[in-house]
Amino acid sequence: MTLNRGPNVWVIIGALLLLNFLIVNVFFPGQPQLVEVPYTLFRDQVEAGNVVRVATRSDVLQGEFAEPVTLPRDETMPSGPFASGPLEVTGFSTTIPAFVDPGLESLLLEYDVEINAESLETPRNPLLTLLLSFGPTILLIALFWFMLSRMRGNMGGAMQMGQSKAKRFDDSAEDRVTFDDVAGIDEAEAELAEIVDFLKNPEKYTRLGGFVPRGVLLVGAPGTGKTLLAKAVAGESGVPFFSMNASEFVEMIVGVGASRVRDLFRQAREAAPSIIFIDELDAIGRARGQAQFSGSNSEQEQALNQMLTEMDGFSTTENVIVLAATNRPDVLDPALLRAGRFDRRVTVQPPDKFGREKILEVHTRNVPLADDVDLAEVASTTPGLVGADLRNLVNEAALLAAGQSADKVSMRHFLDAFEKIILGPARSLYLNPEDRERVAYHEAGHAILGIVVPGADPVSRVTITPRGQALGVTWQRPEEDRYNYSEDYLKGRIIGALGGRAAEELIYGDRTTGAENDIQQVTRMARGMVMRWGMSEKIGPVALEESGGNFLGSQPSYPPGAKPYSEATASLADAEVHRIVSESWQQAVELLSKYRNELEALTRALLEQETLDEQDVLEITGLQHV
Repeated sequence: MTLNRGPNVWVIIGALLLLNFLIVNVFFPGQPQLVEVPYTLFRDQVEAGNVVRVATRSDVLQGEFAEPVTLPRDETMPSGPFASGPLEVTGFSTTIPAFVDPGLESLLLEYDVEINAESLETPRNPLLTLLLSFGPTILLIALFWFMLSRMRGNMGGAMQMGQSKAKRFDDSAEDRVTFDDVAGIDEAEAELAEIVDFLKNPEKYTRLGGFVPRGVLLVGAPGTGKTLLAKAVAGESGVPFFSMNASEFVEMIVGVGASRVRDLFRQAREAAPSIIFIDELDAIGRARGQAQFSGSNSEQEQALNQMLTEMDGFSTTENVIVLAATNRPDVLDPALLRAGRFDRRVTVQPPDKFGREKILEVHTRNVPLADDVDLAEVASTTPGLVGADLRNLVNEAALLAAGQSADKVSMRHFLDAFEKIILGPARSLYLNPEDRERVAYHEAGHAILGIVVPGADPVSRVTITPRGQALGVTWQRPEEDRYNYSEDYLKGRIIGALGGRAAEELIYGDRTTGAENDIQQVTRMARGMVMRWGMSEKIGPVALEESGGNFLGSQPSYPPGAKPYSEATASLADAEVHRIVSESWQQAVELLSKYRNELEALTRALLEQETLDEQDVLEITGLQHV
């Protein structure tokens, strides 16, 4: 156990020593030291009338000169770090020789020297003696006591390691959350309404023999509001709410996690009816035996086993409910998900257009909005954003408005904040005129095809201002949230994505690396059409690939890297992907050749204004969305 926590201990010791030195030397200064002089010098000064008083004790004689006597310094005289040169003596001491004549007393009386029997040195103050005698001992005792207290604190921390670190919130908490603070996830909110009603009116259910589920698992993508929803359940029911992250259970010392689980459930039972909320459950609830070097004594498994035991040990009348949140339900231990533990799963989906509008209304309660702000339009412009993203959007818009010294947040601030979040902040990147013109043609090609391709998402904004890794951006937003994509729509997306490369080749007759991201998107969509969604006549309705990633999904049915199809099928699939991309490329080139004048006009406008909104694009080109 380490006692030294830094320089604080040595600072305290040095301060105590300095304080002791100042007290002794300032408040109890020592007496001047008497200088030993020769006996002959003493007699000469008596005869010169320069001795004021003397005192004798045995053969030692002490005295005081009327005027200081200058003596040469030698090694027997008082010295110090600053002592140098002759020494001026006022108080002196000398030894009376054994053969001195008895006429010394007469000599002293003759020259009116005051004779005393007591020493001329002032007795030392008792408090000074105490400080000089016991000061170092007191300092050592104080240091020992300080170190002992630190050791007790460390041992106390070790003894408290097994206690739960859960934060408790109750009905009187200032940051109390209710369902009024939750929006856009009405389905999940409705699922939990029964839990709230049970905590408020348990007799309503127990009289018929029913009991509330012991555990409710909230499953959803990051930022969808799982934690906020759990707090709202506690706020609505008005019961104590114990919140803890699953990673806080696990420590290096085996058994600490299990001890914390026991302590957490003990506190919840004592405060019943209550709610236990465990965030990121997958940190402790992963399936046992899967990790390398995992065994029955591992800390994570010990904590998980204790949680399984505690949840099984609930009485149906204890009114303790466990809420947990995760975005990886596929890795959880099956024993944790069985009936009797987490009986219910509530999926928290990303909000739709109307849900996003409600979320924006919640987050803009205390934000002054300009008259041109239409939250419905902002919601339709932000497909795919979840609650945390929308909160960040509102905050970024408010910061932009404050930075521009605006009194209210306008629609322009929301659009700029959205671009900043999605694409990154604008870069002050210098482009030579040729590169800037090429970027303008590239983005104009995307915009023209976004207008003339049937079923394409409307073009919302076109800019050649560099943002993030992009030198320019054409933003298209769907009029409605899409949950199902037709083959024609996907082909239209591919054609539009190829518009930038097609415009460059049509105007300049060569290619650049600027279409890298477009080509990656095109290849990904074409491969998905062939290998996942059965949109190839030659392949047919056969799934050759599973959905990417295991987030909120099932485990792959075959090992990673393995191909559940033959090489002949792989060659045929590659040929189909190439066919879809090639046909889309030809259509992109043909459409841009047909609308060459509109492409030139839009490019000139971009070079002049850099950023164009949807209405500007339609007016410049004279086109309308098909």
